[in-house]
Amino acid sequence: MQSIYDLTYEKLQEVFIENSMKKYRADQCFKWLYRKLASSFDVMSDLSKADISFLKENYYINTLELVDKQIAKDDTTKYLFKLNDDALIETVLMHYPFGKVVCVTSQVGCNMGCLFCASGLLKKQRNLTSGEMVAQIMYVSKELSEIDERVRNVVVMGTGEPFDNYDNVMDFCKIINHDKGLAIGSRRITISTCGLADKIYKFADEQVQYNLAISLHASNDKLRSKLMPVNKAYPLEELFKALRYYSERNNRRLTFEYILLKGVNDSYEDALELSKLLKGINALVNLIPYNQVDELEFKSTDDKTALKFYDWLYKNNVNVTLRVKHGDDIDAACGQLRAKHERDSA
Repeated sequence: MQSIYDLTYEKLQEVFIENSMKKYRADQCFKWLYRKLASSFDVMSDLSKADISFLKENYYINTLELVDKQIAKDDTTKYLFKLNDDALIETVLMHYPFGKVVCVTSQVGCNMGCLFCASGLLKKQRNLTSGEMVAQIMYVSKELSEIDERVRNVVVMGTGEPFDNYDNVMDFCKIINHDKGLAIGSRRITISTCGLADKIYKFADEQVQYNLAISLHASNDKLRSKLMPVNKAYPLEELFKALRYYSERNNRRLTFEYILLKGVNDSYEDALELSKLLKGINALVNLIPYNQVDELEFKSTDDKTALKFYDWLYKNNVNVTLRVKHGDDIDAACGQLRAKHERDSA
């Protein structure tokens, strides 16, 4: 059986038509799933008994098993879920003045091998299906509905490289974006990549309105290749060629994520180099405080240096923000809670 969350609106329509069911019934089913947050086909009262029977025989509504849940002092919530094959994944809910933001995982483990990232402590086991990504949003949505809240923004920035699971990630975005479902606006959905240039070209040609964020973290090939092995396959010149193509095709601002690592990439020279690298690009640099990981050697830049780095970029005409640290009193780093559970159960 397949999770019905795997099906985009269009694919769900195809299923109904191919099985001699009314096309408009697919519309009703989709609304039950995503507007009414149905957890069972049996509650879909405007579908026929035959339709419900068909759905129950061929599909299931994917529910995730909650293994652990941590809530920080700032109410940042990290969920550890178990999938049907017993694999563990993490999802994070963050609270901002403008609304609730959910950070979604796209793979079980990660093969990108970024030295500072807890996700890389456990190598990639497999891609998530689109339905398993949707299930993360649905779990949080159902929880928020109890307090009359909803998911406002989604970032695909959890464990894994989204563009290494391209097709499933794009289907996931279509499902949560559809106006007959959760209706999360395109510009409220952000996909983050560590720099798979070939997939950036493909994404550019899709001409969708989802935001694109680049995990940069260094502004020269020597340091970036040391921190992020993906840079050896797609060095900065090749990466930025793809990004300029994306900008030309879409006329959208790019976000560059830059984690501040103490004594590694937080000097004045680093800031100056970064400002030169981004010259002429419609870009926003999002400076991110590092959530330290016990197993890794990296330390977080202190607040004073972080503010200096922000100021150096700002004075060099870079559009820059400094992210407020979230969840630093829990296992906040991507993959950290999962790694802890895997280690404790070994």
